[in-house]
Amino acid sequence: LSTGHLKLTLGGHVMAVRDVCVSKRHPYMFSASDDKLVKCWDLEKNAAIRDYYGHISGVHTVDIHPTLDLIVTGGRDSVVKLWDIRSRTAVATLVGHKAPIQKVKCLPMDPQVMSCSNDASVRLWDIVAGKSMKVLTHHKRSVRSIATHPTEFSMASACTDDIRSWKLPEGNLLTNFQSQSTGIINTLSINEDDVLFAGGDNGVLSFYDYKSGHLYQSLDTVKMTGSLDSERGI
Repeated sequence: LSTGHLKLTLGGHVMAVRDVCVSKRHPYMFSASDDKLVKCWDLEKNAAIRDYYGHISGVHTVDIHPTLDLIVTGGRDSVVKLWDIRSRTAVATLVGHKAPIQKVKCLPMDPQVMSCSNDASVRLWDIVAGKSMKVLTHHKRSVRSIATHPTEFSMASACTDDIRSWKLPEGNLLTNFQSQSTGIINTLSINEDDVLFAGGDNGVLSFYDYKSGHLYQSLDTVKMTGSLDSERGI
């Protein structure tokens, strides 16, 4: 990070890599790809040591459970799968979404798994019962991202021109953000200072106050010469 030089490239997927996550408890990184595979990379050996195969189409998102040895994945086949990290087997398949899943998130307590989808819904899952505890249907279009607050038990979700925050575990609406002109939002994140960041498909960075929903800063990314407008998305 200090020099900005590339240290290492991990090759193994044969199609686009859609998501990665690094474990806090193991020396592992997991990657999800359009080639239907989820790979486990040993970061001490810098090599892929396991493949998780079971999705019937591209995998869009992967997350690691904070306390159990599980990873959670979702993708174009509209199901959420839970995998045992060590044995490569799918422990559970959660069915309910009607369209491709864009993002999954894990929490240490119920709802332990959350997912958002192109069917305009966010689902909070009961992984013991294997079904949805709650379905949030306030959004009108594809929900591309969800993010959890680092210190309080709440989350935010975003679709085109619409960001909302929710109290957990009930899934009650907390705040409607001032996001009417944001356009398509691809990614959300929240920091400990109650700043919510939204990355737009048009290359705009938006910063909101998490508590009030007020948009207090908006920045355009610097356009690289020779790049297409379609490549500006955050």
